[in-house]
Amino acid sequence: MLDRVCSDEPFSGVALVSDDQGDVFVRCCGYANRSWKVPNRRDTRFRIASVGKMHTAAAVLQLVERGFLSLDRSIVELLGLEDTRISHKVTVRHLLTMTSGIADWIDESPTSSWNWNVLKRKHPLYLLKESSDHLPLFANRKPRFSPGEDWDYCNANFVLLGMAIEKVTGIRYTDYMRQNIFGPYGMTDTDFLPTDSAADRVAEGYIPILDDDRKLTGWKSNVYDLTIEGGADGGSTSTAADLLRFSRFLRRGKIIGADLLKDMLALKVEMPFSPRIGCRWWYGYGVEIVSDMEGRIIRWGHGGEEAGVSCRLHHYPKSGLDVAIMGNATECAGPLGMRIGEIIENLADGAPKVKCPGNKNIKVGSQALRKQSL
Repeated sequence: MLDRVCSDEPFSGVALVSDDQGDVFVRCCGYANRSWKVPNRRDTRFRIASVGKMHTAAAVLQLVERGFLSLDRSIVELLGLEDTRISHKVTVRHLLTMTSGIADWIDESPTSSWNWNVLKRKHPLYLLKESSDHLPLFANRKPRFSPGEDWDYCNANFVLLGMAIEKVTGIRYTDYMRQNIFGPYGMTDTDFLPTDSAADRVAEGYIPILDDDRKLTGWKSNVYDLTIEGGADGGSTSTAADLLRFSRFLRRGKIIGADLLKDMLALKVEMPFSPRIGCRWWYGYGVEIVSDMEGRIIRWGHGGEEAGVSCRLHHYPKSGLDVAIMGNATECAGPLGMRIGEIIENLADGAPKVKCPGNKNIKVGSQALRKQSL
């Protein structure tokens, strides 16, 4: 299947499947740099977009476990946001589960006039470095719904969680992540790398150029379509091996204890498009979960999409397999993730089963084309 995808389809990146004993399968496709035909390798580093929300959620739960934060703490009171339109009823728990109802710093709805191009004209992306830099973009916009009454994917939730981490620790969000998530668990290739840095082994991102019939005619760089540095809502740079290392340490109760881990992975809120696509989709604490119709978990993890960036991190409890797909082309990881997931589930069950398809019209977390199949 990977031979076919790499030769016939515009997948560019690394697919890695592993279990607790080591690698089960790895395949590298495409180019980290198309101009010089530099191939992607197993140790190539890719921007991971919203997969980084899992890192932020783990950091928040660490601080809850250590007594620095409470899940029921009002974010307005914690951060002194009384002069904004953010409800004082919004808690850390609401932010983690995407049930806060606050406005986003970029409205991803298809009918919105506040789209990516409008944002870039009014607010140069290279100025969006710190979590607090995003605050003026959403803090005084009209909330979408009252806290806890609905679910809607919203990057601003995790922007506020990043600010909460900084408030209670007294250090920058990025430094906390390096010192408490990346460093202690051997994620030596994971960091927040500015897009204008000349860092080693970092894949450049590419956006497809399509003709009127939507046929691929070429590629362009994504340098004008990314915030300059990743933050609490996503955008760090990592390798497939580092993401799987994070998954293993998280599952083993090393990053947070067993009780909070169980709470993190619980089926908190069902997403609005579930179950019309043949399975049920849920959100926990910064984690996306897919179950069958009876609520048995098929996989958990997160997806991430930006222009020229496509990433998936999934764990399959039944087989014990982890899957990391790192892509440096727009929307290339989602379809591949679905196919690998079908293979894993069929092997686990010993017989073909009803497919649980992704839906490219489902909007779940990105900062570019805003469409992904998880």
